[in-house]
This record gives sequence, C-alpha cells and structure tokens, in this order.
Amino acid sequence: MAMCFGWDLGGVNVKLACVEDGRVASVAQIPCPALAEPRKFDLAVEEALALIGVSDASHAVTMTGELSDVFASRYEGVAYLVGLMRKSVGDGVRFYSLDGFVDARGAITGWQDVASANWHASAALAATVEDSGLLVDVGTTTTDLIPFKDGRPCAVGRTDGDRLTEGELIYRGVVRTPVMAIAAQAPFKGRMQGLAAERFATMADVYRLTGELPEDADPFPSADNRGKDLEESAARLARMLGRDAEDADIVAWRALAHFLGRRLLDQIEADARAVIEREELGPEVPVVGAGCGRFLAVSLAGRLGRPYRDFADLIPHADEAREMVSRCAPAVAVAQLA
Repeated sequence: MAMCFGWDLGGVNVKLACVEDGRVASVAQIPCPALAEPRKFDLAVEEALALIGVSDASHAVTMTGELSDVFASRYEGVAYLVGLMRKSVGDGVRFYSLDGFVDARGAITGWQDVASANWHASAALAATVEDSGLLVDVGTTTTDLIPFKDGRPCAVGRTDGDRLTEGELIYRGVVRTPVMAIAAQAPFKGRMQGLAAERFATMADVYRLTGELPEDADPFPSADNRGKDLEESAARLARMLGRDAEDADIVAWRALAHFLGRRLLDQIEADARAVIEREELGPEVPVVGAGCGRFLAVSLAGRLGRPYRDFADLIPHADEAREMVSRCAPAVAVAQLA
C-alpha cells in the first residue's frame, strides 16, 4: 500500500494529511503553541508525528510558517522549517515548489519558490479534476483567489507580495483578522459611526454571531482572553463601537456582525471579479471552495452566478475526513501530488 503524508506548516497551525493509494484516509490540524520562538514549530510537528506511527511512508511538505515573526527573514524561516522536517522525517522528505517538488537542498537554494507556495499546490490539484476554475480558499487569516485553466494554475503572482498586488491574496480571514481591518465605519441604531482602530474583536466574533463559523475553527485565545459564547462575542464587538453590550440587544449586535461579514465578502467579490475578468473565465467555470471559511466561497459563487464545487468533492476520501479535506486543502494536495 502506497502511503504519503502531506504537511502544511503554517504559522499558527500544522496540517497533516494521510493519503493511501490515492485516497485521503485522515487529516489532522495541530495548533502551534503560542510561543514567540521557532520552537513552537518543533512542538507542533512532534505532536503531529505522534499521530503517524508509520516509518516507511513518504512525506511531502509545503509551508507558510516562514512568514512568522519568530524569524528575522523569510529565508531564515524556510531554512529552519526544511531542517526541522529533515530531522523529523528523514532526508527523503520532498518540498513543494512552484516549479515542482524538490529535495531539502533544492528547497534552500530555491527558497523563493518554496516559501508560501501552498496555494499553488491546492490549485494544481484542483486543476487535475476541473479543467478551469477559481479556487477560493478562505482560512483563519487569509483568502486565496487562484484562477486555473487548461489544467494548470494561471495566477500572475508568485510571491505573497506580488499576489497581494494582483488581488490573488487577501490578507483577511474568518477567525484571526481584527475587525478594524474590515471597515472604518459601521451602522448602529440607524446611524453610521466610526470603529476603533484597536484589536478589541476579531472576525471570529463576527461569524460566531452570524452563526456561520464552525465550532472548532477558532482554537486561539479571544482578543480579551475571555470566553467565546454569543454574549462575550457581542461584548467584544460592542467595544469596537466604544460601547458596552448592554447598549443594545443581541439582535442589534447580530445585525452589526452581518454588516461586517458582508463587507469582507464585498472585498473578496471585488478582487474575484477582477481576476475572473483578467483570465476571461466563462460563466460556466466553477468556484472551488476550501478552508474553514468556505461558506464565503459558497456565497461568492451565488453572487457571481457560478456553480460551486467543494474541494473535498474533487478527491477520493474517507467519509469521516470530508470536512478536514476541504479545510486543510494544501496538506491534502501535496500528499496527492507527490
């Protein structure tokens, strides 16, 4: 039985997918400890390795963790993570590059094409099933908008900086993004008012109030280190308006949350339309949704009048792994492509 483990080393989560004979058997997500040092990756990988228990499997790795501010530069981050995986799973480990898989030495010398290349892996796998499409991967922190056609990704940007320029990367997600990054003003009791430029609340609070956030999508401490029920989320959102939760009822705070959720969807839609127009993707070309926030990809497909495909529908998988296949698309992709 051919077995491959796919790793996606992120700055806040390590994602691990197990593929057996072309079928996804299991997927796990391990939060990185909240440490201001590179050792947080070692601890998360160690926890992931405890789930494996197989010595003769192959391993494929992609990453975004090199962007973590525990590293002085992206090169330093790539070098550290490459060394960590060599030490953890052996010299045979392969790393995903924009130009194909490379060994550890190739990952260091060609680090620019290895750094934050996980989006490309997901789109490359989707393109083996759907000839053309727009991959919309909405995660805790970022949203990827990756066009593919003729069976391959056709993104213009290669680095995160270039992708931000091209509208193919939006540094906003459904959990960790501060509310202040979404809007400068919001309605309250019939009038628009300014929002505080402080991290009093995050989008996790917004989507808890709208009822769209999966229960296990937010393993991180809240902005005030308090609980995460509806009342506590509403209290954090109220603070963004310089108010207390008691200044309005839960219906009003939910209305505010829906407003903020629409603003993020507006931003995603604007960039998606620009990418679609640039690549001349016909109206029959689907939106392929991935990530814990792919409920926004479903809404986006509706706004665009396009069919929707869930990433998990593209790949054979165990029934119990379905949710995590879509949520951890890059880890699944490198395991399938290796």
